[in-house]
Amino acid sequence: MDKQEFPQDFMWGGAVAAHQLEGAYQAGGKGLSIADVMTLGSHGVPRKITDGVVDGEYYPNHNGIDFYHRYKEDVKLFAEMGFKCFRTSIAWTRIFPNGDEAEPNEAGLQFYDDLFDECLKYDIQPVVTLSHFEMPYHLVQQYGGWRDRKLIDFFTNFATVCFKRYQHKVKYWMTFNEINNQTNYEDGGSAYTDSGLLFKPGEDKEKGMYQAAHYELVASAKAVQIGHQINPDFEIGSMIAMCPIYPLTSKPADILFAQRAMQTRLWFSDVHANGFYPQWLLNHFDRKQFNLDMTTEDMVILKAGKVDYIGFSYYMSFAVQDTGKLEYHEDQDRVANPYVEASEWGWQVDPIGLRYALNWFTDRYHLPLFIVENGLGAIDEKTADNQIHDDYRINYLHDHILQMKKAVLEDGVQLLGYTPWGCIDLVAASTGQMSKRYGFIYVDVDDYGQGTGNRYRKDSFYWYRDMIATNGAEIN
Repeated sequence: MDKQEFPQDFMWGGAVAAHQLEGAYQAGGKGLSIADVMTLGSHGVPRKITDGVVDGEYYPNHNGIDFYHRYKEDVKLFAEMGFKCFRTSIAWTRIFPNGDEAEPNEAGLQFYDDLFDECLKYDIQPVVTLSHFEMPYHLVQQYGGWRDRKLIDFFTNFATVCFKRYQHKVKYWMTFNEINNQTNYEDGGSAYTDSGLLFKPGEDKEKGMYQAAHYELVASAKAVQIGHQINPDFEIGSMIAMCPIYPLTSKPADILFAQRAMQTRLWFSDVHANGFYPQWLLNHFDRKQFNLDMTTEDMVILKAGKVDYIGFSYYMSFAVQDTGKLEYHEDQDRVANPYVEASEWGWQVDPIGLRYALNWFTDRYHLPLFIVENGLGAIDEKTADNQIHDDYRINYLHDHILQMKKAVLEDGVQLLGYTPWGCIDLVAASTGQMSKRYGFIYVDVDDYGQGTGNRYRKDSFYWYRDMIATNGAEIN
């Protein structure tokens, strides 16, 4: 592999989400999103979900890093790194403040026109997620989130407006970000950020999750069809959180359980890519007597609305061992893998797992892939002269890009691009912290929103700039 480059059309870039960096949570007629009522947490301390905005609580997403007002200087920095693409999301509440309006909010639409124009000025292609943990809070209050079938129409209306408005500016789209996080329905935060589900006492959480996920998958498939009608050149993908799940040992029962755990986390991709549910899951619904609202028409829609590519995040792998029953419960069943290290937040660092994931997806779906999140959250120290020496981040990215390169050049995986997460520091989704930093660009804001907001290039900024300039030729 001496001095081999990635394919010439490979899209290097970076990834963010609207609610984690834009701030300006009430500007331009924006409504409250589900992220706007989540307080600050920390490692081991979950974020609280409050009943609306409560006086005396701190909501990090309200301010983010003020990208809403500062996007021009940030996009200029992305251009300096040589980005070919920039993955972001459209905040649903900027376009439909409550989510169920008939007509969109022009000020919100204009903001994204301006942002995409700014990207295109530097030949940076926007890669846009429609729903990235920021659905309208009104839809949670009024309809119970994705419990209600009505949300399919609200979402497809939102998708239609975006597709029509930006059809000449955006080619690459994704429907629902990390739609499979809600597999961990026992952790209320995942079901809330994915589906706006706040479980009531005594409610069957598993059934509720599967019902919500079904409506989302139907909405996604309808959106794919609508998008292709508006512009046949659109590439519309899914977005899945990929955490390969290994058996702890070679004991057959461990291997079988690891397989079921993978099936449980990743069946969403089966529906996105194949257009139908895997049989083991339908059997599971029958055994549990869920009697979900899944119509014959729904199944036709799923078949007709298969995705063009699979976008995915990759941060870590998991490990499991046999529990004596073939049902995976993420909160309880994960075990530490003794062969990999972990970050300060307990995320297991496994570069080889990325090559495994790329091959796994390829073997299973035979679709193009897009790594739309990968990165290391860490505490960065800024020196007195505003230097940030983040060798640990460079090492993490180097090791993952090397495995990615092997998957592309040696294994023949069809990979569209690579957008590391949090290319600029932003509010962490899991904890709300600013101190859990991912970016190539340091933003002088602390966990409580205090600081100058000034941007500083980290060592990783220059490293990634050189990576893009050489198209990965130096990674060996």
